[in-house]
Amino acid sequence: MNNRPDTHSKIIGYLLWIFGFLGAHRFYYGKPITGTIWFFTLGLLFIGWIIDLFLIPAMDREADSRFNEGDTSYNISWILLTFLGVFGVHRMYMGKWITGIIYLLTGGLFLIGVLYDFWTLNSQISDKNAGLLQGGQANRLFNQ
Repeated sequence: MNNRPDTHSKIIGYLLWIFGFLGAHRFYYGKPITGTIWFFTLGLLFIGWIIDLFLIPAMDREADSRFNEGDTSYNISWILLTFLGVFGVHRMYMGKWITGIIYLLTGGLFLIGVLYDFWTLNSQISDKNAGLLQGGQANRLFNQ
């Protein structure tokens, strides 16, 4: 039986794959280098993009094993970043209100912040979830 958390979704992966020639699904699964290559080469001239149709299940399993589960959803965060990133909604969702408002007022900090988040969003969420898990464990020990 598989005891890995389901941090990422194949359905969201395939939804982002539709825009995959821009690398969105690769960023989602924690592959920022190839995501950037896909962005600048249109998914390796669409050939890599088509191949990824069959690689998404493996990328999903790898992402599930790499990132921490918790209260902050990778799926919601990535949908918000992909479609509303320049408005900072994904940052507000994660509780980063100040930078969310800065993104809102500056077009995602002139798009550079959005690009930064494409590279680092999985790590940001994983770190936030790890902190929540550790805090939850500490609270349980304290209350016993």
